[in-house]
Amino acid sequence: MELLDEIDLKLLTILQENGKLTTKEIAQQVHLSPTPVYERIKRLERDGVIEKYVAIVEAEKVGKSFIVFCQVTLRRHTKEIGNQFVEDIVSLKEVTECYNVSGDYDFLLKILVKDMKHYQSFVINELGLIDNIGSVHSTFVMGTIKHSYAVPI
Repeated sequence: MELLDEIDLKLLTILQENGKLTTKEIAQQVHLSPTPVYERIKRLERDGVIEKYVAIVEAEKVGKSFIVFCQVTLRRHTKEIGNQFVEDIVSLKEVTECYNVSGDYDFLLKILVKDMKHYQSFVINELGLIDNIGSVHSTFVMGTIKHSYAVPI
């Protein structure tokens, strides 16, 4: 992969703000013609710098405004157990993010559900069925102060 220059970084910043802009609109912002801008964006996509384009949905508008951060500790630690846990977690649509972390617990999950009743059902009927979970500690979000999908550039 080539090193990213100032224009590449500017393109990434613009696309993170609005991925629906046309090449012509982006070109005007970076003071280049559309063809080199198009070629640069294609290179960034091909090199995996731009992973994909998505629509960001307002969770509250689709009834998923209850956010829970869930710390999970496994009872035992083997490669097979860890891989199985990851496979199980990836299949749960309520889990929007999962991180393997160091410290007092093994995994940090971000879960989006409708309300406390839905979360209780999720813990009992989905998370609780995953083998080898030793403990689950839930932290409920009372308000979101800052939320961004953008990578700082």
